[in-house]
Amino acid sequence: MADKIELEIVTPKGRALAVSADEVTAPSVEGEFGVLPGHLPMVASLRTGIVTYRVGSDTKKCAVGTGFAEAGHNKVLILADEYTERQGIDPVIVRKELAEVQAKLEKLIASMETTPGLESERKHLIDHENWLAAQLELYGDPPAATMRPFEEWGPPPRANVEEEDAKRSSGDES
Repeated sequence: MADKIELEIVTPKGRALAVSADEVTAPSVEGEFGVLPGHLPMVASLRTGIVTYRVGSDTKKCAVGTGFAEAGHNKVLILADEYTERQGIDPVIVRKELAEVQAKLEKLIASMETTPGLESERKHLIDHENWLAAQLELYGDPPAATMRPFEEWGPPPRANVEEEDAKRSSGDES
């Protein structure tokens, strides 16, 4: 069994990172997962967050956007839409941009409209908010946590809500 893992992170701009590591931890949509040398093959869908990797006694971190990870055969390949290291972050600019995104998002959510164009814009703003929050977390100055399950996954379709309300009021719970 090899004692190193080849970690490679690739974005649409090209290879962002290639390093031999002893251990890798990444944020999947189902929770964080860790990979050690000899890990069985797996594929995971990634959420925006922090990738941690250990080289000897030195632990390093970077932020990645959404994407996919493939692990196995002593290699971890991460395909992500965004990537940054701590030194590439200006926290003043990121905080300002985060405040602007959150203001737009709150206004959009308060409007309660659900046209396809607004749904797409809402999703884009939430993704961008998550990316900015991950950068601040990597920098060491994370913003207050936000919970947006309805906003991230969307409200139930309006027709279903109306059908359920009609069933309840008629007494038909089948």
